[in-house]
Amino acid sequence: MIVYEYPLNERIRTLLRMEDLFERVGHFLGQQDAQSHHAALLTLFEILEVASRADLKSDLLQELERQKQMLQTLRSNPDIREDVLNQVLADIERAATQLFAMTGKIGQYLRENEWLMSIKQRTSIPGGACEFDLPSYHFWLHRDSAHRLVDLDKWISPLYPIRDGTGIVLKLLREGGHPLNMTAQAGTFSQMLGGKLAHLVRIRLPENSQYIPETSANKYALNVRFTMFGSEPRPRLTEADVDFELTFCNL
Repeated sequence: MIVYEYPLNERIRTLLRMEDLFERVGHFLGQQDAQSHHAALLTLFEILEVASRADLKSDLLQELERQKQMLQTLRSNPDIREDVLNQVLADIERAATQLFAMTGKIGQYLRENEWLMSIKQRTSIPGGACEFDLPSYHFWLHRDSAHRLVDLDKWISPLYPIRDGTGIVLKLLREGGHPLNMTAQAGTFSQMLGGKLAHLVRIRLPENSQYIPETSANKYALNVRFTMFGSEPRPRLTEADVDFELTFCNL
């Protein structure tokens, strides 16, 4: 199955962006070549930009504490496995402790690194990281892979508490929904929310499906249009009925 997620508020939108960026940087860190390490550094700069737009640390700490309090009320529930509950609570406690230990503005140590900021400034220009623009960076890219990985880990690992806190909150969010089987008549689906509080909409389709959901939503209604991917300049609305799985997720 392929999952399409649509955030219903700015806070969840930011967390989804952070999750995507940390997954990307993790992929590039698993490689050995200079181009992958260049991509990892560019992704780190993106993480820095996204993190600077919101009070992520405070938001995550508040949400983790709220989830901790809610989960602790489940201890007497016979339908809940105590070992699983204890593990989740331990993960939340560990993530919160690591977040609390972060001092100052997120990524300030990166902003104080003039060499990294010079690279960040040049890479915002198309083709701006050529060897004649940044000879010292060109030298770094030609160092041994192990040396580059040590540097990348030093720059990225202090941000892992943000990654871990984000991962826990999004995991709890995704698990806080019940999937429903729906059909979009002639490729169009609408549902009034009637005051239903949700933070995230998830749409699942078979991986071999040719349909692409275009989603729009507010606190009053959800609207989905299923388009076809093809050679046209823009996707076109399908005329077929589309079966899909819909989940409203809430924390």
